[in-house]
Amino acid sequence: MEKRNRVLVVANRTAATEPLLSEIRRRSAIGQADYHLVMPASPHGLHRVVDPEDNGRDEATARLAQALPLLSEAAGTEVTGEVGSHDPLGAVADAVHRADYDEIIVSTLPRRVSRWLKLDLPSKIGALGLPVTLVNPDRAAAPARELAAAAGR
Repeated sequence: MEKRNRVLVVANRTAATEPLLSEIRRRSAIGQADYHLVMPASPHGLHRVVDPEDNGRDEATARLAQALPLLSEAAGTEVTGEVGSHDPLGAVADAVHRADYDEIIVSTLPRRVSRWLKLDLPSKIGALGLPVTLVNPDRAAAPARELAAAAGR
């Protein structure tokens, strides 16, 4: 029996958008994989600074509930998921330490509005030792290191 690839998907507002769904469909056409979505909590305004760990979970839970059926349909198998820490790198690190993954997909908003890209999240996640693919509407999916090179980093 062929080993199934275990893929951690990191997304928030883009979890149910066409670029990520297309990437999951494309990968599923190539071979079977198990996907797990981690969605960092998303506190807003002053809550981001004052009490981020206590806010944003309800909104992320609603987005997760919306995204999982769409991702499962795209994958052709059930996609699991969880709401993680408000800190996206912390949410990914927690997920990676709880289960074994072969790779990570990071789905972001377009570069001009993406806080994750401004924080260089894909490269920081890459430091965890797994291959990282970035999916965003600005470009087709590409390994994060190729995107960093294209950006002149």
